[in-house]
Amino acid sequence: MPNPTDSRFDPLEPMIYQIRIRGHLDSQWTDWFDGLSLTLEENGDTLLSGSVTDQAALYGLLRKIRDLGMPLVSVVQVRPNESHPYRSNKEVKK
Repeated sequence: MPNPTDSRFDPLEPMIYQIRIRGHLDSQWTDWFDGLSLTLEENGDTLLSGSVTDQAALYGLLRKIRDLGMPLVSVVQVRPNESHPYRSNKEVKK
């Protein structure tokens, strides 16, 4: 969660999220997830990552995951230029 006293945080900028779900999705789902990148993990998870405009858009993405019936593993907010220890390099080709 952003720290309101952090001068580097701009509330008007979209935030970067990494959403991990159990199971693999193929590249046809990229458009359905508003252009987020899909990364297939070796452990069987899919990592959705990218810019999300606001919390309403985030909840919309989470609702889509729920509607697919895929288990949600984690949701991590990542600041631009910050990497997350669970980040993967195996992005699905579009």
